[in-house]
Amino acid sequence: MIAVMSTEISFAEKPTLTGERVVLRPVRVVDALAAAAADPEADRLTGTHETFSLEALERWYGSRAEHADRLDLAIAERTTGECVGEVALSDLDVQNRSCSFRISLFDRRSFGQGLGTEASRLILAHAFEAVGVHRIELEVFAFNPRARHVYEKLGFVHEGTRRDALCWDGEWIDGHTMAILADEWATHRGHPHPAG
Repeated sequence: MIAVMSTEISFAEKPTLTGERVVLRPVRVVDALAAAAADPEADRLTGTHETFSLEALERWYGSRAEHADRLDLAIAERTTGECVGEVALSDLDVQNRSCSFRISLFDRRSFGQGLGTEASRLILAHAFEAVGVHRIELEVFAFNPRARHVYEKLGFVHEGTRRDALCWDGEWIDGHTMAILADEWATHRGHPHPAG
């Protein structure tokens, strides 16, 4: 078991994290263009009903550096520098050392290439090892079994189901809550299964 740390945690630092295939870097206003051009399938998989104007996205991306309670990083392909998605740690609960996790790949051409898995491992390592977070949770919708498989491969554990949590095109979809704890991460560092 990892001991509770007495220092306050924060996402005020906006790091650049480099992997073999992706670089996670602080989001920039220019990333709004990639987000605005996102495949509608990306919105469906994350349960995003709203559509945002380019101007609204530019304001949002331009304000991310101001927030110590969340960390928004662009996922850029290492070889091209192209922004292909984003990862976020949000809803930081300082007292309970917990936060939420979200990832979105903007174009289905990026699906199934391992970019999301690598990006997830990078940001989870940062949260647990550099920031000192104890618990990270997420919600994945029932119509996204591919994402749930990736989360399980990273070590997230299913904790419960929010029945009919999302209404998409007139159909009710369950949301599955999953979480990973610091002591679990310390044991497997995002590789809980030998082949993972």
